[in-house]
Amino acid sequence: MKRVLVLEDEAAIREFIVINLERGGYEVVQAEDGAQALAEYEAAGGRIDVAVLDIMVPEIDGIEVCKILRAKSPKLGIIMLTAKSQEMDKLGGLMNGADDYITKPFSPSELSARVDAVYRRVALNAEAERMSSAHVLKAGDEFMLDLRSRTLTKRGINIDLTQVEFQLMEFFFSNLNAALSRTEILERVWGNNYIGEEKIVDVNMRRLRMKLEENASKPRYLTTVWGCGYKWVE
Repeated sequence: MKRVLVLEDEAAIREFIVINLERGGYEVVQAEDGAQALAEYEAAGGRIDVAVLDIMVPEIDGIEVCKILRAKSPKLGIIMLTAKSQEMDKLGGLMNGADDYITKPFSPSELSARVDAVYRRVALNAEAERMSSAHVLKAGDEFMLDLRSRTLTKRGINIDLTQVEFQLMEFFFSNLNAALSRTEILERVWGNNYIGEEKIVDVNMRRLRMKLEENASKPRYLTTVWGCGYKWVE
């Protein structure tokens, strides 16, 4: 069963989300504050595919819940719910491990499309993990990407990656020294039907640089190709 955790303190909005997700075939676990969301996640034994988290909620805010859940599971799909005025919160959610965000107000079709896209990525990664043979992608002598264990190491030290980050690294390591446009990256990682903003690519690049580079402000490996996108320099 496809299972979604919904954290939303406004009952009417939460009911709207739950109804539409259940119509889409999801089993929904509900929470009205951050502490309850974490408790529900533990009660489910971590068997949650996607978490939809409102930012402004009581007890523990959505960004902190996102951070905690991401630490518990790099495979969990996470979508933040934000208001139009919460631009910094959008970035805060993405920098703390969220895969996407939806700006309120949103339509049932947008909600379904975003959740479906994240769930497909989670499901595909899980299938790839089960089916992949022991293949390893290398970039120089420092980086090794194991497609079976879904891990990345730098000089033998493991680097924690989210599902999105792993897919980005797999794309770069399969195209070493090649300039990849933002459009190509969006289509490969987020899918052809992604309806969000292109800047989500830039936010994830910034996050990866913080994890991989010695100096994120002067990247050695994950470089910018001005007017195009990014490339991994071997």
